[in-house]
Amino acid sequence: MLTSARLAVVALFATTVLAGKRGLCWTFCDDPGVFNNGDGEVVAIYDYETYAPVSTNGNGGLGFIGMQRCTDCSSSPIADLASRQASQGWATVFTLNEPDINGITPSQAASWYIQYINPLAIKKALPAVTSSVTSGQGLSWVSQMISACAGQCYFDYINLHWYGTSFAEFQSYVESAHSQFPNYQLVITEFALQNPAGGQAAQVSFFQQAFPFLDGASYVQLYFPFVATSPALLQANGGSAATIVGTGSCLYNNDGTPSAVGNLMY
Repeated sequence: MLTSARLAVVALFATTVLAGKRGLCWTFCDDPGVFNNGDGEVVAIYDYETYAPVSTNGNGGLGFIGMQRCTDCSSSPIADLASRQASQGWATVFTLNEPDINGITPSQAASWYIQYINPLAIKKALPAVTSSVTSGQGLSWVSQMISACAGQCYFDYINLHWYGTSFAEFQSYVESAHSQFPNYQLVITEFALQNPAGGQAAQVSFFQQAFPFLDGASYVQLYFPFVATSPALLQANGGSAATIVGTGSCLYNNDGTPSAVGNLMY
């Protein structure tokens, strides 16, 4: 029998089922169930690892997506990828976190993907790339990887990250990705304004425009605003993220309740 969590995952990726597109990214120690209020807007969760989120309530009843964020991580060993997927039952895998700026060539990524990701009989996303427009990064890196795959990489989703200064810039980036890869669905697994002067109010205004746009884009499967934690936890555990992105886009307040941005999620 399928559990409710497994049913959520099945519904999430069944093309004949209408479902919400919103997900939680890196729910560190907070309760993801806060956003699972039964209205179906928030449906997925990932934590950059192939194990369940470090939270006060597991995956909060949402569909967990495993991520093999590096070619071989101590926390998520590549040797354990297949067994963790089988034992936990996730139906989708995300791969490699921003390899386009982390020294992994498209050719290396293609060989790794064919060896370790292809064998998984589930939905698959290509590595998550930045929105850099530098040659050999961002969408051009994805194109080069697909070429290096020579038709041997099996995937369902193009995976995007974006940080910038305006909704217009974000919309243009997403539409450009769709134009470049029209035969594939997009998953946007990190996005927010980049540390805007207006702080949380600016992030709220941005997401108020971004969410309806993404909900209405038939080529977008899922999207995950950055980030599903609180300002205090991001500052303590998020490395440079609090400086680069700021804390205004956090979905939680420090007391664990939804923030002004979090309240837009449902």
